[in-house]
Amino acid sequence: MQRMDSFLIAAAALGATGGLCLNVQAAPINVDGVRLGDGVGSAQPRGGTPESLVADGFRMDLLAQGVELLENTSGVIARFGFLSNEAQTRTEPDENTYLVLDHNPGGPTPGYDYGRHFLFQGHENAANLAYVTRINLDVANPDHRITLLTPVGANGLTGFNSIDGSCWNPFSKTMLFSQEAGTIGGIIEMGADFDPTTGAGAGLRTLYGSIGQGGFEGIRADDWGNLLLAEDVGGATVQFGRNPNSFVYRFVPTNPSDLSQGKLQALQVSINNNPVTFVAVDANHPTGDIFGDNQLLLHTTGTSWPIKWLTIHDTAVDGTAPFNANALAKTAGATPFKRPENLAFRPGSGFRTFFFDPTGDTDANAGNNPELAARGAWGSIFRVDLAANRETGTIAIVVLGDAQHASFDNLTFANENALLATEDRGDMLHDQLNTLDSIWAFDVGMHPSAPARLVALGRDRLSAGVEDNEPTGLLYSDGDNSIGGLLGARLIKPRDGLLFFTMQHGENNLYLLAPTEVSED
Repeated sequence: MQRMDSFLIAAAALGATGGLCLNVQAAPINVDGVRLGDGVGSAQPRGGTPESLVADGFRMDLLAQGVELLENTSGVIARFGFLSNEAQTRTEPDENTYLVLDHNPGGPTPGYDYGRHFLFQGHENAANLAYVTRINLDVANPDHRITLLTPVGANGLTGFNSIDGSCWNPFSKTMLFSQEAGTIGGIIEMGADFDPTTGAGAGLRTLYGSIGQGGFEGIRADDWGNLLLAEDVGGATVQFGRNPNSFVYRFVPTNPSDLSQGKLQALQVSINNNPVTFVAVDANHPTGDIFGDNQLLLHTTGTSWPIKWLTIHDTAVDGTAPFNANALAKTAGATPFKRPENLAFRPGSGFRTFFFDPTGDTDANAGNNPELAARGAWGSIFRVDLAANRETGTIAIVVLGDAQHASFDNLTFANENALLATEDRGDMLHDQLNTLDSIWAFDVGMHPSAPARLVALGRDRLSAGVEDNEPTGLLYSDGDNSIGGLLGARLIKPRDGLLFFTMQHGENNLYLLAPTEVSED
């Protein structure tokens, strides 16, 4: 497989306020200190089928197509991006996890060498037919290129829904996949190897009794064996604004090699010595917390507030029956956000700094209200800095979105200062602003500069008129499966990093985003 040089992005042009200046559309993009060109100047309009535009010096290489057949079809699960049912349901491959193994993990064909480089995806379709695929990157033969890891049962169903986030956990040596499916969601665990007796990922199981059930999306592991999780559950909508209703969690396993036992915790922010807690929309609070003073302070640039972790469930005390994580977080007094989508540890921070991004209201009616815009209606990106014991710390807003930079979703670091973020505006916001999604590069260093648009996503023919395309599965990784290779443990070495993303919905194609002016080997 071809490898590309280390993908290092730096957006230039300092913002005068010391925060991110969000009015520059075409900041310069550099790779390894070499200027490759400017970011894309503007997003693509929604009308018709405009092509995707990529920043100067980069290209989109097609890696997998939605129409490709799976090696081991199972029931109506036969293609990468579509079910083989009458409706040809789109399966919505979502987040990607890149993994380099030191052995052949096997597959449905005995004795076949599936290589050593793999890309895993959860598929976000519903109706108990969500599934997990593995792209065998070293394999050219289309008959063995994409392997299914979650076959259907006797009822023709997988029993999974809206599989979204994913990560590799080197302590348990398992893949973890999140189901963004409300109270029936939760975490799926399996090994990277294929089990020929079940036709699934080895040891396939769920973790509903330890991590609980909820609309989990982003999931990341740290070097102590803990897991960070972001929950994407929309709250009640009042005056076009969504009431903050989702939480950021941490799971602390009793034994890092076994995720079936441990403590689930939720993040709590305090402002002026008062915890920021859930406010229900009811007769006493007809607008919930969408206009709350604490929400304004939380989203004010230049502020920093103390945080701590609250234990909301402990298997040693509470047992291992499935439980509702969202309900327990509310009862415990954790701080809700507007649909956190994803998380990323900052490289070189010793896993003491992470970023997460609530997507906001995805409605221009909310964003155009100054009171709601100041409280994260367009979306936001927060930074959390933990103390040495990682039990307490501080939170600060890094990006307060606007109409041009909105509805952030997947996050990945290209270096210690370059945070890449996708947008997920949704069809309504696309239509309201005649603007499709983008992928941004944000400079989150000591002297932050203007963001650069890396990709202005287009719209393919299958998406037009059905559901607009969305950039997702954004991942920069070298595939290192060791504890020292965890995302955020260190800067990725030159010639090792690969950047992937999926153009979800429509054709459901997956791309490798590569520099054009850097040599490959």
